[in-house]
Amino acid sequence: MSSAPNKNNRNKNIIIILMLTILVVGSVMIGLYLKKKKLKTPVEEKPTTEIEKEVEVISAGKIAIIIDDFGYRNDAVSDGFLKLNTKLTFAVIPGHEYSRITSKKAKMKGFEVMVHMPMGTNIPSIGEDEYRLKSSMTSLEIEQRVEKVLQHLPEAVGMNNHQGSSATANKRVMNVIGTVLKQNGKYFLDSRTTKYTQAETVMRSLHVPTGRRHVFLDNDSDEDLIRIQFQELVDKARKQGFAVGIGHAKQHTLNVLQREIPKLEKEHFEFVYVSEVMN
Repeated sequence: MSSAPNKNNRNKNIIIILMLTILVVGSVMIGLYLKKKKLKTPVEEKPTTEIEKEVEVISAGKIAIIIDDFGYRNDAVSDGFLKLNTKLTFAVIPGHEYSRITSKKAKMKGFEVMVHMPMGTNIPSIGEDEYRLKSSMTSLEIEQRVEKVLQHLPEAVGMNNHQGSSATANKRVMNVIGTVLKQNGKYFLDSRTTKYTQAETVMRSLHVPTGRRHVFLDNDSDEDLIRIQFQELVDKARKQGFAVGIGHAKQHTLNVLQREIPKLEKEHFEFVYVSEVMN
């Protein structure tokens, strides 16, 4: 009679051992399967951290280039500037045959547009008389002309002076211009055609976003000299964080920009619109 319970106990023990064996073997098999699957799965690249992203996009310096004197021409040269694959600011002189069409085309192509405002100069000049701002004008006349040109070139987000050695040295004139620009949410870039300019000082007093030209790129049409001026602009951008250069809608200037801009972009210089460096 006592052998029956012992037999039952042995059977139970055997069942328990079998179950444990099955569990162990199953666990091993699952582990091997998962390991095998993991080896077949391509290793994902480690996501770039935010710090690494910042290192990748650090700028060697910001360069803002204004191309003056658009409006005179509508040809291969002006089209060449429109084909440059970088941020440029097109300064359009109002009142010329191609002023409005160039302003519209530049805006459509993604460039920034500014008014290249004809202003009184100490050097005799002709043209743009319908829009030119002179120190001899009343404040109302100046105000009306600025309003007129902003309507003439609605794509413009700012203004710089075309000539203007007399007008920019006149605080009253610049105060009127600045007041209208502030009312219309525009900036003013001082081309600095005279050492006596009051433009930047007046604009700051009115809290109009403003800045200055650092380098003229093409006072000489020789491409080697333009390249030297361009390098001066680059050096200033490297030293002070940003620099503003002014060139003109000319073939030699276009040639230099076509060659130099891609090189500088590879060196991590950042080309920006003028509005991005106004303060």
